[in-house]
Amino acid sequence: MLFPLLAALIWSLNMVVTKMAADVIAPAVIGFYRWVLAGVILTPFVLPGVLRGWRAIVPHLGKLAVLGALGMAVYQGLIYVAAATTTATNMGIITAMVPLLTIVLVCIVLRELPAWTAVAGGALSLLGLGVLLGEGNPLRLLEVGGSTGDALMGVAALAYAMYGVLLRRWPLPIGVWQSLYVQVLFGILFQVPSFLLAPASPLNASNIPLVLYAGIFPSLFAPYLWMQGVRYLGPNRASIFLNLMPVGTVAIAAVMLNEVPHSYHILGGAMALAGVSLAQWRPRAAG
Repeated sequence: MLFPLLAALIWSLNMVVTKMAADVIAPAVIGFYRWVLAGVILTPFVLPGVLRGWRAIVPHLGKLAVLGALGMAVYQGLIYVAAATTTATNMGIITAMVPLLTIVLVCIVLRELPAWTAVAGGALSLLGLGVLLGEGNPLRLLEVGGSTGDALMGVAALAYAMYGVLLRRWPLPIGVWQSLYVQVLFGILFQVPSFLLAPASPLNASNIPLVLYAGIFPSLFAPYLWMQGVRYLGPNRASIFLNLMPVGTVAIAAVMLNEVPHSYHILGGAMALAGVSLAQWRPRAAG
């Protein structure tokens, strides 16, 4: 239980770190430096294996490029941009919708019909998000709309859900760390243009700790802990711990950013998480 719990807490803290970074470093800059740092750390350990298995990797470079674009460049890049116009609390709750979006995309991409629990859970989660983003009144979204940051977080969550679906659709005959390493390299490559076009944002005492945290803990430690959790508990039991992420994010944001949760955060977040849990539940077949 400790492995997936620690991974969820690391990812929760990363939402708060991302929000803190919005004021001290350009989104494109921290997004680029984060994966460069992760790549540098991985290189001495993983590159030899990549070179040995290069012939097996080459036929799948296109798929690895798509995965790197979705998981590293689009998902993480949009989160850093979104942090400027939304709260860490909202970011954590919207990110928790990834399992539900994955179910929807599985229906579309893999043509698997959803269980009734997935449909009911989806409806409940959407209502909960309406309460959250509408600050207690879902109809308010029709009048004034949501924030740009919330919309970008939705797109980011959709990109990461597609990342998970494609991982399932493309069972690559490559080691997990080798696959992650090549994806990181593609993620760095895809972020070069935005990094070069970004406004000057030099590293300093205020943002270096944030870059170090982002490049080490959520990029390397959390994936390892998560893989260990899946190994010992199985994917279904491990996925339950993802529902703790928004709870952890709200608690950490309250302490570190003084983001006091309101009643609509609690109600909307609880409804969204209950919907995700219901969507992931599969009733036992009779007999």
